Amino acid sequence: MKKSLLSFLALALLFTLLSQPLAAADDEIRIGVLRFTNQTAAGWWRGSVGTELQDMLASELVSTKAFSVLERKEIDAVLGEQDLSASGRVSSSTKVKMKKLKGAQYLVAGTVSAYEEDVSGQKGGVRFKGVSLGGKKNKAYIAVDLKVIDTETGEIVDARTIEANAKGSALGAGLSLRNFSVGGEDYKQTPTGKAIRACIIYMSEYLECSLAKGREHKCMKKWDAMDSKRREKTKGAIDLDD
Repeated sequence: MKKSLLSFLALALLFTLLSQPLAAADDEIRIGVLRFTNQTAAGWWRGSVGTELQDMLASELVSTKAFSVLERKEIDAVLGEQDLSASGRVSSSTKVKMKKLKGAQYLVAGTVSAYEEDVSGQKGGVRFKGVSLGGKKNKAYIAVDLKVIDTETGEIVDARTIEANAKGSALGAGLSLRNFSVGGEDYKQTPTGKAIRACIIYMSEYLECSLAKGREHKCMKKWDAMDSKRREKTKGAIDLDD
């Protein structure tokens, strides 16, 4: 009976440890967001957009109240222009620099890996630099590859592709999302603008789930189901020769 009780307690302790988030539950997780990078031909992407998306995600993470988020200037002062998002690699010198980020536990890197826009019922609408002008309705799809980097080891401890879709009517020739703007008139309610905003929100929700609540939390079931669906959809879209 005594051995059974000890075995039960050991299993309970093991389950508790596995259910813990990546950081201690009694402390706010100190996290930094790197400048986003882009691997697509999206016409709305230009020099400052990576920084603007970086600031948007940082704001969303702050709003979750689960993180202590480093300011961009604090990260830039230490890491400079190093693109950890694009390479996914961390050199020995970069590891040393990351340890100077005032106790930051993790850095978040985001890369726009896919973007699609479709315009239907256009009737005279045209496209300029990848942005639709005119047309009745269009839809947009965006995917961002998210990486979480441990500042102590330089290892990628979590990675996930976050997707978002949106539909609607084009209102102008630019984008405007809080502090995110790309030329032209207000484009906040267009599919592209909505998809970008949705993707940023999804990213913050995923990080709150995986980092703050822990990978064994029930919230991960939703994200795992979404990821499985994405993988199946991707495999189904690939036409392989026999």
